[in-house]
Amino acid sequence: MARHTQRTHTAPSSGQPGERFPFDTVLIANRGEIALRVIRACRDLGLKSVAVYSDADRTATHVRMADEAVHIGPAPASESYLSIPKILDAARQTNAGAIHPGYGFLSENPEFADACASAGLRFVGPPGRVMREMGEKTAARRVARDAGVPIVPGYDTGLDDMREAARLAEEIGYPIMIKAAAGGGGKGIRFVHRPEELEASLRLARSEALGAFGDSSVYMEKAVIPARHIEVQIFGDIHGNVIHLGERECSIQRRHQKLIEESPSPALNAESRARFTEAAVRLAQAVGYVNAGTCEFLLGPDGSFYFLEVNARLQVEHPVTELVTGLDLVREQLRVAAGLPLSVTQEQIRFRGHAIEARITAEDPLNRFLPASGRVAALRDPAGPGVRLDSALYDGMDIPLYYDSLLAKLICWGEDRAEAMARLRRALDEYVIAGVRTTIPFARWLLDQPRFVAGDFSTDFIAETWDADEAARQIASDSGGGDISPEEIAALAAALAAQDEGEASASRKHPGGEQASGDGNRWRTFGRRAALGGGW
Repeated sequence: MARHTQRTHTAPSSGQPGERFPFDTVLIANRGEIALRVIRACRDLGLKSVAVYSDADRTATHVRMADEAVHIGPAPASESYLSIPKILDAARQTNAGAIHPGYGFLSENPEFADACASAGLRFVGPPGRVMREMGEKTAARRVARDAGVPIVPGYDTGLDDMREAARLAEEIGYPIMIKAAAGGGGKGIRFVHRPEELEASLRLARSEALGAFGDSSVYMEKAVIPARHIEVQIFGDIHGNVIHLGERECSIQRRHQKLIEESPSPALNAESRARFTEAAVRLAQAVGYVNAGTCEFLLGPDGSFYFLEVNARLQVEHPVTELVTGLDLVREQLRVAAGLPLSVTQEQIRFRGHAIEARITAEDPLNRFLPASGRVAALRDPAGPGVRLDSALYDGMDIPLYYDSLLAKLICWGEDRAEAMARLRRALDEYVIAGVRTTIPFARWLLDQPRFVAGDFSTDFIAETWDADEAARQIASDSGGGDISPEEIAALAAALAAQDEGEASASRKHPGGEQASGDGNRWRTFGRRAALGGGW
């Protein structure tokens, strides 16, 4: 393995005044924007950071930002980011005392958490025992039921016999869901409308579950229709303290993959919010939960709610909670991993305003959201009041197809939902990622949908509403001509490279520093079209 040092800095005392960490170096077993997020939290605490990288990420931003970086193998994740021996060896090389797994990859792997503990490393996440109890969905349902938390009616036994499975499905009542017991991320799920679909759905769900998780076990539950997806952020420490940090609305999904998240949920009032958060804390206490996690629920049309699953890790959408609480969740994770108590009590948490996040992925929304790759020909990040961008992109970056398609997260805060959405609209209009197809056009389209603006939606909203052809016409109309040609992309890239010089020249010619409209300024023309056209 190759190892190199990026920079050196002197670490001050970690944590709050008088607090000391039992480790001074954290290895981040991840990549992309979450790796950068952890690096920044480490720096705030005076901890050194170690990045790991594959062949595909040699020039990645997280590699350049960390204090040290270790090469761990070829581009395929199975030979790099999913290799427990290689990651542990990198930790030994760099004298790391803790490992932060980020999300995805090994973040919910109990064997990895146990391996870290056996190697004398602090795992920045729940212990392996909690992951096992919560990661196996049928076991988690039993824990929730015993803790008095409502669960969706269903069965996790008797499904190996087709006749018995058919009887159970009739008892529950169609439509039903078949789900992977060890699943997550929308894998191993089949929606069954009619009895004649059951056998094939069971077979396909088992096959996908085996391929994704190495476990073909599935369970059956009633499909709640229409449903909203509400999750509650929980946090626990080794001293028995458990708190919640409010809820997030995650109903805007496509094929069980979240696209937009916000907090607070427009569907909840104070009474229903209390029911959700109390249930989440009760469940976390029942399993002795430690570190960050999320309890996910379904909200039915009649106001009833049901436990769905626990994500035993930091969530992609954690910035939404950070903006409405003012807390740094990654910093809190590191403190808890160090054995320190939670820095706040439930009574000290204050919720303020509204936050909304758009996931920006390398996918083509106008072509069935197929994954996209390519080189970032030009980049212009949004900014301004209430705007946060978690991103690892840079000009000239090659987007690989080996990993998750998430490129960046654009999060906006406002005093209320209307202001947060207005800022997100403005930020999306400013955002330019030229050379790669992204979901920026989809996010901009969504913010113009009356039902979304009114808060009237469910997990079926995209399936019911999204029309790629109609969206393409709208995007083309908004951008004054649709996609940017290769020549225009080249002009935009050249303009970005020369922007500073051009702005200085413009200031000399125009005392106000801005040229009059209609002056033929290609930078302004292409920049505006790229933004409105979705950053293509």
